[in-house]
Amino acid sequence: MKKGLILVFALITLAFTNKEAVVKSTMVTIGEESALQVKGKTNVNTFTCHYDVNQFKNPIPVRYALQNGKMVFSETKLQLKTNNFDCGGKAINKDFREILKADQYPHINLYLKEIKNVKSNTNVEVLVDIEIAGVKKDYIIPVSFKNNNQFYIKGQVGVCLTDFYIETPKKFFGLISIENEIEIDFNLLVQEN
Repeated sequence: MKKGLILVFALITLAFTNKEAVVKSTMVTIGEESALQVKGKTNVNTFTCHYDVNQFKNPIPVRYALQNGKMVFSETKLQLKTNNFDCGGKAINKDFREILKADQYPHINLYLKEIKNVKSNTNVEVLVDIEIAGVKKDYIIPVSFKNNNQFYIKGQVGVCLTDFYIETPKKFFGLISIENEIEIDFNLLVQEN
């Protein structure tokens, strides 16, 4: 009797299980043609810090499931070494690393959580957790992409330094100050291995 109940319960559970929810795994690499940069402003100038995309040598594991028209990701992370950003000079590189507390938190982590509107051919919304200086915040980023046997993924997101408990620094006795909002721009060539 018990075995019969367990079998019926298992069959009912399987009957109502969404086949889309099967977890899939793959590996991707980011191509050398990619670009990732952080842009900001001071009260006297602008700055752009380019990430050295040649550092993306190792494949990135991607785990996802299709659920209710969305791709839901787990354990999918793009890790950026803060020291691999070049802002155009030693002094500004040092300042950039100090602002992001690179000695204590050497990485900026981007956790891919969800892609909405996956049936679109070119535009989706991506839910990403961005971790800077040990603090995570979630962002919804509109992203465009092209698929020509490789994925070209392009987007930008504005983030406020104070959201990550980072005080906007002042230089030269407070004469130069960095604005609170910075922009992360990306244009990534992603290839499945």
